[in-house]
Amino acid sequence: MEHHNTLISNTINFVKQTLSGAEAGHDWFHAERVWKNTRAIAQKESCHVLVAELAALLHDIADAKFHNGDEEKGPAMARKFLTDQNAEEEIIEQVVNIIRNISFAGGNTAKEVHSLELAVVQDADRLDALGAIGIARTFHYGGHRNRLLYDPEIKPNMHMDKETYRNSTAPTINHFYEKLLLLKDRMNTETGKKMAKERHDYMNGFLEQFYKEWEGK
Repeated sequence: MEHHNTLISNTINFVKQTLSGAEAGHDWFHAERVWKNTRAIAQKESCHVLVAELAALLHDIADAKFHNGDEEKGPAMARKFLTDQNAEEEIIEQVVNIIRNISFAGGNTAKEVHSLELAVVQDADRLDALGAIGIARTFHYGGHRNRLLYDPEIKPNMHMDKETYRNSTAPTINHFYEKLLLLKDRMNTETGKKMAKERHDYMNGFLEQFYKEWEGK
């Protein structure tokens, strides 16, 4: 248990340092929220808690969208860090596999979930894309990319491949339909599904109010 706590503490420090100055939707505070969500879900699901916690903390250590689409940079950085920490090879392999497979693929593309630990961390990450935090992150990232808030003439694209999804310049409101509102039905665990429902409903209420105000009602 002592080694567990030391490894988590060292990982927290590493993530804080590495993500210092990162875009606010994918910074240390995002990693911390996903870690907290992971711990909440893991209490109800019989998973390997250390693997899940490490993967949650390290899952966005080098998000591909900020590294020219390089999907191997994050897993490689996580592997090096955990190797330097003398973590067991089996744990390293599981954490790296989660980081490599956690992301939302876009549109109707679905990835196969290979482990309960991946299921838990993926749910925890998706929860942070929902509700009030999800709305805040979405508009923050839209501003970061200089996207329009909304354009009634530009309809959501529900059939994007990964490359199109990643390079989309569509208004921020479209992202609710292209990703956020799809997440509730893509949660893996029963705990995650229950946690997602309240946040999903909150976003629907926000959109209803948004359209009223857009029309000046």
